[in-house]
Formats: sequence, structure tokens, C-alpha cells
Amino acid sequence: MEGFATFVIGLAIFAIILIFLGVKSVPQGMEYTVERFGRYTETMRPGLNLIIPIVDRIGRKMNMMETVLDVPSQEIITKDNAMVQVDGVVFYQVLDAAKAAYEVNQLEFAILNLTMTNIRTVMGSMDLDELLSKRDEINARLLTVVDEATTPWGIKVTRIEIKDIAPPKDLVDSMARQMKAERDKRAAILTAEGERQAAILAAEGQKQAAILEAEGRKESAFRDAEARERLAQAEARATLMLSEAIGKGNVQAVNYFVAQKYVDAVAKLATAPNQRVLLMPLDTSGLIGTLGGIAELVQETMSKAGTRS
Repeated sequence: MEGFATFVIGLAIFAIILIFLGVKSVPQGMEYTVERFGRYTETMRPGLNLIIPIVDRIGRKMNMMETVLDVPSQEIITKDNAMVQVDGVVFYQVLDAAKAAYEVNQLEFAILNLTMTNIRTVMGSMDLDELLSKRDEINARLLTVVDEATTPWGIKVTRIEIKDIAPPKDLVDSMARQMKAERDKRAAILTAEGERQAAILAAEGQKQAAILEAEGRKESAFRDAEARERLAQAEARATLMLSEAIGKGNVQAVNYFVAQKYVDAVAKLATAPNQRVLLMPLDTSGLIGTLGGIAELVQETMSKAGTRS
């Protein structure tokens, strides 16, 4: 009786151990492969899972979250024979745990070596200037090649980023001198262009000033000619009127004409720039008589105008 009780107790303990071995909990973000006698049978998802103890066992524990791998720095020879140091990062995610576990050995090591090889291939086919200016294009080409190569492994390469491209120090110094020379050249071109534009604007201003000055002289000459024409017309009318007065026997008109010319001549002599003192032996009686004749002529003209009105 006691032996039977011991057997039952042992059997219960064995059953508890089997249940404990058969119940597996998979955390979120992970997947476990199940192997039966060493052969893959299924994949356990996150949560509570059951396996057959002793017969089944956990094979590989795969991380299904996106993972980042640092690509070690390596030397690359570009198309134009420049030596540069390059490093980067790779982002990948396992999509099929079974393929990632059994299609490739040492998954991360394989991804790193594949990425480094393709970095040398892609960047070695480009010039140094292209490496420094077309980083996005390099990343896109690497992503296409590496993702296609790793698809049979059940993973998805989401991004490949080149972190740093470091040319040798002597090449950096040469590039700095080249950049400085290029900037000096552009500065000289801009300075010359500014001086050229300033000269053009100055010439244009002088041209406009000359045009305006010529137009001013033209307008002044036109007005002077018009004034001389009107003066000539007035003198012609005065001469005509004087001729008519002389023809009618009016001596006072003759006296007026002579007095006007006399006074004009004296005025010109008095205003000459080389004259400071003017001594004139004037015939006072003749001048007074002439002025008297002018006064009588004016009075006669006014009286005639009053009679007509």
C-alpha cells in the first residue's frame, strides 16, 4: 500500500515537471523556433505556447524588432584613386524567424560583411567629388543591393546610412586650397562685374547729361533766335513808321530816332567791361533840344489818340 502511494506521488511530481517543461512563454517582440528531434517544426509567437516535453525543444530565439548594426570603418579607393575612410549603420528587421535562423549562419556577421563589401563596390565606382556630394544616392544604391541579397534570409533591410567619409589630411588641405582659389576667383569676377556696371552707369549718366545740355542749348538758341526775330520785326515796324513820318515832313520823328540811337550808344559805352571812367564832351544844347523834340512827339501822339477816342 505504501509502495503504491509512493508511485502515485512520484507520478504526480513527474507530471508536474512535464507540464512545467511543456509550457513556454514568449515575450513581445520575440519569436522562438521549435525543433523536434533536431528538426524545425514550428515557430512560437509572443504569448503562452505548449510543446511536447522531451520530444520538442526551443531552437532559436529570434528578435523580431528593428535592429541597428554599426558598420566598422574601412578604407576605400575611389574611381579617381583617392583613399578615404568610410563607416556607417545598417537597420534591419527579421520578418521570418525560421529563415533567419536556418538559412544563414551568424546572421549579423553576414549582414555586416555583405554591407561592407557593397560599400566598397558602390563607392569605389564613384569619384571623390561624387562621394562627398551624392550621399543620398549612395545610401539608396546600397539599400537596394543589400536588401535584395538578404531577402532569402527572411529579413528586411530598412535603411543603410553612411555616417562619415574622411579623406586623407593632405587631400583635405588640397580641397581647402582649391575652394579658397575658387572663392577668390568668384570674388574677383564679382568685383570686375561691379566695376564694369559702375562704368556703364557713369557713362550712361554722362550721356544723359550731355543730351540734356544739348537740348538746353537748343532751346536757348531757339528762344534767342525768336527774341532776335521779334526785335528785328519791332525795329522794322519802327523804321517803317519813321519813314512814313519823314515822308509826311515830321522832323520830330527824325529827332526821336537820332536821340534814341545816341542814348543807346552812350549806354553801351557806360556798361563796357573795360571802362571805369567815362568823359564825354556832350553838346548839351543839342541833347536838350533832341529830348525836347521827343517830348513834343510824344505829346502830339497822345493828343491825336485823345482826339480819335
